[in-house]
Amino acid sequence: MELQQVRYFVTLCKTLNFTRAAELCNVTQPSLTRAIQSLEAEFGGPLLHRERNKTHLTDLGQIVRPYLEGLLDQATAVKSRAKEFTQLKDVSLSVGLMCTIGPQRLIGLMRHYRERFSGVDITLRDANARTLHGLLDEGQIDIAVLSFPGEVPDRFHALPLYMERFVIAFAPGHAFEQLNAVRLRDLHQQLYLSRVNCEYGEYMLDLYRQHGIEPVRPYRSERDDWIQGMAAAGLGFSFIPEFSVTTPGLQTRPLVEPEVVRTVSLVTVRGRPHSPAVGAFVRTARSEDWGGDSIH
Repeated sequence: MELQQVRYFVTLCKTLNFTRAAELCNVTQPSLTRAIQSLEAEFGGPLLHRERNKTHLTDLGQIVRPYLEGLLDQATAVKSRAKEFTQLKDVSLSVGLMCTIGPQRLIGLMRHYRERFSGVDITLRDANARTLHGLLDEGQIDIAVLSFPGEVPDRFHALPLYMERFVIAFAPGHAFEQLNAVRLRDLHQQLYLSRVNCEYGEYMLDLYRQHGIEPVRPYRSERDDWIQGMAAAGLGFSFIPEFSVTTPGLQTRPLVEPEVVRTVSLVTVRGRPHSPAVGAFVRTARSEDWGGDSIH
């Protein structure tokens, strides 16, 4: 049974006239007749009685009519929904954002995507890097904005967007305020406000051990806003990406000797088919002006 045959039959049910049904279906009457005969052969009996001045449904025709009408309605709905999906109307996109990434660098991307594809319902999920890896693997998010301290895992594909330095953040009046840059060795025995979700946390601990640096860690928090607030209040210094600084009055200096830089990337699962909404998000990201730190 072909969908075209179903459409012919449903139209014929409404008109009860082969000539009129053929016109409405934009086919010749012999073609429509052959399609109906094919359906009758498949169903095992006549669907219509053709008389000189009247055509009417047989009992078998009456039985199959609501099923075939429902089938045609569903096919029409599927085509309409598929068209909306491919044209990015009434579709969803789930974007994972690593919680240590500052919003200001991504606002333009979000605005431009919304302007171009207003039919997409966007959900932003904020989590640490490890959690986002799992959400990507499980298909609970479509795409993520991430940074990897080392090599990108083979299962992921990463489109680099921009680079940013890590800086040392502190309150006005701190001794670091007199420096143009803070060296790693300057951090020895300084009060360190530890950001638990920092993806470079282990990397920095290794650096400290390698250089014999021992900061004093009176506070640790999963919330970057708390760490920044405490740093601004003079409770210690923080190690933070430069574009993630959001607390007013917080002073920063670049970290040097060594400098620490991260790459922020748009990440998907390698080899996984993606929706048009994801493809459009990637294209929008590629077209963004990321400034002098752009690396794509």
